[in-house]
Amino acid sequence: MDIPLELARTLAVVVDEGTLDAAARRLHITPSAVSQRIRTLENRLGRIVLVRSKPARATAAGEAVVRLARQLALIEHDALAEIGEGGATAVVPLAVNADSLATWFLAPLARIAEQRRIAFELHRDDQDFTAGLLEAGTVMGAVTSRATPIGGCRVSPLGVLRYEAVASAGFAVRWFAGASSGPGSSDASTAALAFAPVVDFDRRDDLQTQWLTARGVDPASPPRHLVPASSDFATAVRLGLGWGLLPRLQSEAGLASGELRSLGGPPIDVALYWQQWNLTSPLLDDIAAAVVAEGRRVLAK
Repeated sequence: MDIPLELARTLAVVVDEGTLDAAARRLHITPSAVSQRIRTLENRLGRIVLVRSKPARATAAGEAVVRLARQLALIEHDALAEIGEGGATAVVPLAVNADSLATWFLAPLARIAEQRRIAFELHRDDQDFTAGLLEAGTVMGAVTSRATPIGGCRVSPLGVLRYEAVASAGFAVRWFAGASSGPGSSDASTAALAFAPVVDFDRRDDLQTQWLTARGVDPASPPRHLVPASSDFATAVRLGLGWGLLPRLQSEAGLASGELRSLGGPPIDVALYWQQWNLTSPLLDDIAAAVVAEGRRVLAK
């Protein structure tokens, strides 16, 4: 049994676009033709590959077919480039955590884009969840906290993203005793931390909870703001909406100028890794080399 490339690509487009109608517009065929291709694929495999929800999503069997379609497209692009027919733009989906995206991840992609005809499609998620996008075939490479290689992938360590608890100088004066004792630091007492507002990225962000627990503070005590964008999260802390843990890459300048105060306590280190499909692909290898080199240059060891 084989999987026709046209059918695999059609499924991938449906998953990307979310509906059969949108996929039909992209493929320049009718929605009924898209539906017929999906039915043909399911009949050949003897399995359901698409959940016809809104948006449409692949089943476990469908995810394997989508991954195949993306891998074949990448290999095809590399082959055309090798024989001198590399005029088409390669679309490369990647997954990255929000703080890496806001601080260091775009620089290596920009350097690659100067050298190749490439369009990056970035998927942002927590570093604990980006690996799932690799497993589903949604992306070709990911910045993740998972050190163990995902099936069919290879992994390279990047370094450590170090988070430190900080607050604006004005916030520290309002909420924490001893805030004016010295530039760049503040004595955040346990009693004050039980009431001082906290900024979380979203409901899955547990960094502030970890830090409070380590300080002996019930993490359910203080009020919490949710600011689900890395740059806006940092802005919220700088403006005094609450305190939060920022990567040293985001807080260093503010701590040096006195705009931010460190709240003390141990930093939280998040080890990051680059995982990518285990394919022989010059394009994907070039992307990996650039990302890994940048990560190892700017992240803590």
